[in-house]
Amino acid sequence: MMTDLPLDQVRTLLAAVDEGTLEAAARALSVTPSAVSQRIKALEQRTGRVLLLRSKPVRLTESGEVVVRFARQVARLEQDAAAELGLPESGEPARVSIAVNADSLATWFLPALTRIGSTGRICLELHREDEEHTTRLLRQGTVMAAVTATPTPVQGCSVRGLGRMRYRAMASPGFVERWLAGGRLRELLRAAPVVVFDRHDDLQDRFLRELDPGAPRAALRHYVPASESYLDAVVAGLGWGLLPEPHVAARGVRDRLRDLAPDRPVDVPLYWQQWKLDSPALAEVAVEVAAAAVAALGRSRA
Repeated sequence: MMTDLPLDQVRTLLAAVDEGTLEAAARALSVTPSAVSQRIKALEQRTGRVLLLRSKPVRLTESGEVVVRFARQVARLEQDAAAELGLPESGEPARVSIAVNADSLATWFLPALTRIGSTGRICLELHREDEEHTTRLLRQGTVMAAVTATPTPVQGCSVRGLGRMRYRAMASPGFVERWLAGGRLRELLRAAPVVVFDRHDDLQDRFLRELDPGAPRAALRHYVPASESYLDAVVAGLGWGLLPEPHVAARGVRDRLRDLAPDRPVDVPLYWQQWKLDSPALAEVAVEVAAAAVAALGRSRA
């Protein structure tokens, strides 16, 4: 049982992961590197599994991810209990770590957290990751909650729908005139430069496949891994790309762009996954995120 694991050993494993090396974990825990190594080795012997790869920085195995997730949940419960009991150490604000995709972060997500951040009771730690990959951070125990495109809950997590982020294929007028005039759109797009967020981003290729199931990936690809810069690249004519409707509206650039397929928006469903943990801080964040999503993502479907 997880409750049979010595907490000092579990916390030592967590410190090693957070600090990156056994030496840094030793400094954080005010012990020797040898003590850190011995505790982790004892924990591995107790579980019968290799938990940590001694690289630089250290890396967790799948079994190690399970233990670290448990460690973070224990730490969260301890802090919540101290706060409810009014113990002296409860003066520290609760820390809630969240994985969120870049487009949500650049449009609707931060306003959801404004009230929470202003109370002084909760510190937020945001991890930016593609919505198809945020669940990886949940499995690793790096974050407590995530905005994700995955409806299947990670083990130990609950999931609820947030709505759909709507994207539209956009390009500058000059780009349309140079690359997309005088032919069928699905054929012209194959040869036209495209702006892609990063190598995880499949949205533009998905749009091409919907236009033409047999279409190959666009060969001329420009990678721009930041939402604001991505929009600027499309406006500047570097390539065509799929832009979230709220982003376009907020920046007031629709008059400087052409909608390449007004009748073919791409909707990406988003979900909120979080630990199944009775944590007041996590529950407060979830309520604010859900309320903001209803407003912002509801408008994106109009």
